[in-house]
Amino acid sequence: MKPFMFKGLRKANGLLLGVLLTSFASTALAQVEVKVEDPWVRATVPNQPATGAFMRLTANEDVKLVRVNSPVAAKTELHEMSMKDGVMTMKPLASLELPAGQPVILDTHGYHIMLINPKEQIKEGATVPLTLTVVDENGNETSVKVDAPVRPLASGDDLPD
Repeated sequence: MKPFMFKGLRKANGLLLGVLLTSFASTALAQVEVKVEDPWVRATVPNQPATGAFMRLTANEDVKLVRVNSPVAAKTELHEMSMKDGVMTMKPLASLELPAGQPVILDTHGYHIMLINPKEQIKEGATVPLTLTVVDENGNETSVKVDAPVRPLASGDDLPD
């Protein structure tokens, strides 16, 4: 003879398991979104050793930009440019924080992406493919594909408002 209590407990456990699985599936399906606005790459002259990529990034949750890849360059790096006492310095960054809902601008005056040792001249009017990799607080990676148009070598340094 089976006590009624165990039958009810099994139903409760089944319901709890269903709720947990649904919750897990919803969490697993939630994905980081990074909005990319006004991407562009500065054109190069023949044999130029590097150029920059610029854009505005807005993530829907706190993430870090940890990597950028492009088939047009031997190496890519995140950089920060700054001026101190009239001297410009540039240094590579391991990552770049993208706070939820706050635009982060990559421009010629601060953060930017360096495309080092381009495999060939990057010409005005071309498009440069970039893959941005962001990591959330749980270590989950998301790739963001960007096609950045190439602007003239002497193009303006700021993103449009």
